[in-house]
Amino acid sequence: MRKAREKIYTIIFGTDTPAGKSFDVVLLVMILLSIMVVMLESVKTLQAAHHDFFASAEWFFTFVFTLEYLFRIFSHPKPIKYVTSFMGIIDLLAILPTYLGIFFDQATFLLTVRAFRLLRMFRILKLTRYVIEGTQLLNAMKGSLYKITIFFGVVLTLVLLMGTLMYMIEGEKSGFSSIPQSIYWAIVTITTVGYGDIAPATVPGKMIASLMMLTGYSIIAVPTGIISVEIGRAAMRGGKNESQRKCQHCSHIVIEDKAQFCSRCGEKMEEHQG
Repeated sequence: MRKAREKIYTIIFGTDTPAGKSFDVVLLVMILLSIMVVMLESVKTLQAAHHDFFASAEWFFTFVFTLEYLFRIFSHPKPIKYVTSFMGIIDLLAILPTYLGIFFDQATFLLTVRAFRLLRMFRILKLTRYVIEGTQLLNAMKGSLYKITIFFGVVLTLVLLMGTLMYMIEGEKSGFSSIPQSIYWAIVTITTVGYGDIAPATVPGKMIASLMMLTGYSIIAVPTGIISVEIGRAAMRGGKNESQRKCQHCSHIVIEDKAQFCSRCGEKMEEHQG
């Protein structure tokens, strides 16, 4: 039994063996097909014409994912750790709605069941375990969390001030009936969404709105730049080149192993201790 568990664990959780790679490919195809079935089932004409097919396909995929979930629990050295992990919860949410439909598939609970069945789309999150670059992206998001938080605080302060100012200038006649309503307009404007449900009517209000629109373009670029830099750093840390060096003068990371001078400040690099 122990050898069987180890073998199953190697196949299901491992990706460095032919059996593990084949398992991942098959499971990946199954996930994509199940998501496609959920999407097509939401089309009323297709659902009415092929109801039995969608029902059979849903139970088939649920059966497959249930077996996968049970095998993961069975083979994992610490089953509780897997069950309570993020991916373990996602795996459970991927199969739970179909079984809930057995107990609540009545006319009275029809709307509730539909909401539960939408949880089947959580299967798409299972795809993250097959994306190697996902680790680098996650590290980049963690590395930029502090900067993004500060930036979000600055933007929040800006929309609070601008919303309050527009409430004082425009007032209820132009649709700025309250400060929260004015802040909503400021958020819509500074993000360049522009629903058009509220618009300034006075000259000062239009000037402020124009300034916010122009500011919005630069604001949108800031978090993109922050995350891009962190993604580059994460890629360098997780890449194959482990011999990169840091400049002692400006702390710039120099990727070229044989570089004699820093590409940022031009100072001579110290000899690499490989």
